[in-house]
Amino acid sequence: MILTAQTLPDAEALLAELLRQIAPTVGKNTALIGIRTGGVWIAERLHKALGLNIALGTLDVSFYRDDFEQRGLSSQVRPSTIPFSVDEQDLILVDDVLYTGRTIRAAMNELFDYGRPASIRLATLIDRGGRELPIAAQYVGATLDVAPNRNIELQRTDDGRLSLVLREDTKAAGH
Repeated sequence: MILTAQTLPDAEALLAELLRQIAPTVGKNTALIGIRTGGVWIAERLHKALGLNIALGTLDVSFYRDDFEQRGLSSQVRPSTIPFSVDEQDLILVDDVLYTGRTIRAAMNELFDYGRPASIRLATLIDRGGRELPIAAQYVGATLDVAPNRNIELQRTDDGRLSLVLREDTKAAGH
């Protein structure tokens, strides 16, 4: 099946699916960390729904990417915020779209600069395949077949609702 804007799944339904998968695995040492930007939006919603006691963390992995020299620095780089010790915590790293695995590798590199977590699991709204690194998500909203010349983008409305958009890829770099 060729993915079109009309066949994209509902982002809110995918978020509910992630919540269903994650909820039974949450313990007292579980912390969520969202990757900017879409992963933070998803993590915010999951954090609230799960009622976690540990504050939400956020990562901007721009400086940790292995393609930093090719991509350059985005004008929207924000500081990472981990308001808790990652040592011995069970972390759930949250991103919107898993593609090549390079963003997740960068996120893990950054996390280990903060300390040594007990575990790191990955939750992603969409797994689109195309891995270049041996990275796999433990929690997945949906697995979609997306042409290499297309990108799936997560958008958020002013009221916080999430939606997916399919766009032509204007650069060769992946997620």
